[in-house]
Amino acid sequence: MSSFVDECNINVQAGDGGAGCVAFRREAHVAKGGPDGGDGGDGGSIWFVADMNVASLLAFRDHPHRKGPSGTHGSGSNRHGARGKDLEIPVPVGTVVLNHDTREPLADLVNAGDRWLAATAGEGGRGNARFLSNNRRAPSFAEQGEHGEERWLRLELKLLADVAIVGFPNVGKSTLISRLSAAKPKIADYPFTTLEPNLGVVRTDDDFEMVLADIPGLIEGASEGKGLGHRFLRHVERARALLILLDLAPYDGVSPEEQERVLLQELGNYRPDLLDRPRLVVGSRVDMAAETEFDGPTISSVTGAGLPELIGSLRRLVEGARGEEPVGEAITIHRPVSHEVELTRHDDGSWEVLGRAARRAVALSDLTDEEALAYAQSRLQQLGVNTALARAGVKQGDVVHIGSFAFEYEED
Repeated sequence: MSSFVDECNINVQAGDGGAGCVAFRREAHVAKGGPDGGDGGDGGSIWFVADMNVASLLAFRDHPHRKGPSGTHGSGSNRHGARGKDLEIPVPVGTVVLNHDTREPLADLVNAGDRWLAATAGEGGRGNARFLSNNRRAPSFAEQGEHGEERWLRLELKLLADVAIVGFPNVGKSTLISRLSAAKPKIADYPFTTLEPNLGVVRTDDDFEMVLADIPGLIEGASEGKGLGHRFLRHVERARALLILLDLAPYDGVSPEEQERVLLQELGNYRPDLLDRPRLVVGSRVDMAAETEFDGPTISSVTGAGLPELIGSLRRLVEGARGEEPVGEAITIHRPVSHEVELTRHDDGSWEVLGRAARRAVALSDLTDEEALAYAQSRLQQLGVNTALARAGVKQGDVVHIGSFAFEYEED
């Protein structure tokens, strides 16, 4: 079973807020005890954190659900509930977060330590002590806790490497990376041996390090999804430099020149800017070629011929690329929370009130309690919901939705 997973779906559910408490002071020698119900604690939010120690998305393949802890309820004597601790989920550096349904990119975690808020925690409800006023001396209601945000997301991993090794199937990429680094890829003499990318670290005597990525073999039409297609081409996107490996002893008779033409064509078709990356073209398996007229450096991963020179050339390529690029920044598309009142009309003629404040006014109130219902109505009026409905042309009897609550509109 493969130990490398580079795409998955994940369900995140932030913690719910705790409910506020309804309580009154009950003490000896106190003639009129007032309300002293405490607030509920906020739930815990869910964050994705890029971690160098996480290599793939394997942890989410069989266990896709993550839930943040909820806040605890408030209690009497103005004791507030405890807040749920935020849940930090480590993901590999290079993880792209997408909207599950639209595949719209939401965040790109390119640096170790980058954080992104995946699900917002529910706020705790206020206890009845918060509703004390000159007109409301003994409030008998409190707010419920807000539900935490729940959503499905799509995660895709794009490997971060200094050099991506690109070539036809069975060209010797896995053997090369095993000779140059401590990586132990699966190696055999048949096409598509590498069914997952392999990373290897090359370390020189003066402690210079560079990361090589062995990209599964490409074939003509890979940019259109043939063979292993787009699934592995995306791992080339973030490589600083490319090592184009050409088979000097091709098993199916494809010449090195034709291999190079096809590889560059597929890279360009997938992303034209890949052709602007620094690249080194090297002939591989020279030990198996009877004779060659290849005009360029050659290597043999089996005998070791040309490997020291290859390391030197790759080092110069990587050092130049590192010196030219800016420090990466996480690209995040923010999801602003609307606090303003907005209206939308559905196909069935009903209306929906949008905006977190309006939803909270309804969702956190016990609408079976007359006093709580009156407070919710007052809060909606303060937010301008009534005015917005009138201006939008909502008519007597139209159904209006606010969160999970629905009512028939009545004109004042």
